[in-house]
Amino acid sequence: MHFEDLNLNSPLMRAIEDLGYKQPTTIQHRVFPIVMSGRDVCGIAQTGTGKTFAYLLPCLRQWKFDKNKAPQILILVPTRELVVQVVEAVKKLTPYMSVVTVGVFGGVNINTQQIEVEKGVDVLVATPGRLFDLIMNGAIKTKMIKKLVIDEMDEMLNLGFRKQITNILELLPIKRQNLLFSATITDEVEKLMNDYFTHPERVEAAPTGTPLDNIIQVGYAVPNFNTKVNLLELLLTSDTTMTKVLIFAATKSLADQLFEQLETKFPEIVGVIHSNKEQNYRFNTVNQFKAGVFKYIISTDVMARGIDVAEVTHVINFDTPDVPENYIHRIGRTGRADKKGIAITFITEKETKEKIAIEALMKQPIPMFALPEALEISTVLTEDEIPKVRMKIIQIKLPKKEERGASFHEKSAKNSKVNVRKSRKDEMQKKYGKPKTRKAKG
Repeated sequence: MHFEDLNLNSPLMRAIEDLGYKQPTTIQHRVFPIVMSGRDVCGIAQTGTGKTFAYLLPCLRQWKFDKNKAPQILILVPTRELVVQVVEAVKKLTPYMSVVTVGVFGGVNINTQQIEVEKGVDVLVATPGRLFDLIMNGAIKTKMIKKLVIDEMDEMLNLGFRKQITNILELLPIKRQNLLFSATITDEVEKLMNDYFTHPERVEAAPTGTPLDNIIQVGYAVPNFNTKVNLLELLLTSDTTMTKVLIFAATKSLADQLFEQLETKFPEIVGVIHSNKEQNYRFNTVNQFKAGVFKYIISTDVMARGIDVAEVTHVINFDTPDVPENYIHRIGRTGRADKKGIAITFITEKETKEKIAIEALMKQPIPMFALPEALEISTVLTEDEIPKVRMKIIQIKLPKKEERGASFHEKSAKNSKVNVRKSRKDEMQKKYGKPKTRKAKG
């Protein structure tokens, strides 16, 4: 199938030709006719399958100019980086259309965004929290929204946006078309669709757990953390094909630690992004990666959702992800747009169970390679890797309660006397046999 086979109008076709795309991906050509028919859609597809264009093409094909300043198309995404990515995708498809696209997200001045949306917007891309704030401020009117797109739904729920999403859904017009895209359909996603969607048509294309055919997977069994660092530096130094490398770290602190070590060996060509970095810093880092200034980017899982770079040559999993689906998301950042990609994973003995879970999800093994001969095997262990000396605790057997001696001594005879108060009436009765009373004086 070619894009000419889809019912695209001239402005969209010209934009597609300018971008150099010839054939739609599986998710794109399957979703297009269903959206055009007006039905709700649930698209199940992993990253790297072209799902952004899958919902943008039919939505923009049905968009009609309106003098009203309120948005007609609303797209919800989980992160700020994804807002920017989707806005860029809309602009790529609409150079020959008078479509006003605005992206709003948290972490920046809300007043600036409020002024922008009040000028008028056709396609609004937003994170749930900031969108709800703008609706409550009266800056965004929802009455004109005809199409709602929820992208990366599973990730939005993981980030705790369920309450904001349901609040927003309650404020939208009842007559609208709903499009939901998610790598996995969890019980939460299922419940949300049952509550707010109308018999959605399911479209499944390369669901999570299905690694893309154009990604070569490689695994290395590495003894410890410092050897991982040595292996990473060796690969980056010796492999000349590693021109755009995305390195995944499990935590923000680990990402910073890796950056400090790599920055000394690869000055000014390595960057790092995670949620503790300022917004502008993150945007600039990704832009420098796209422009080729940075050859290597270190990122955490959440931040990597917003990195859509067409020519990532390698993905390196410095650690084996503990959630199997995250492995698929990670390696899907390479091998995009029908290009070959390589995904390399470092696996310690402790991470073997994570490797087994990933292989069970993919229904195929990760090919394991021998460590390079030039690799220096480090014997220095981190605090977490040092074996803990466990001392045997000897329990002292205490005597049973009934066998224990008294915890007090009996009082001596003189101390055991009890003071008894005697009244004068009783004493007189005892002495005279009858009560004696004092007579009045005088």
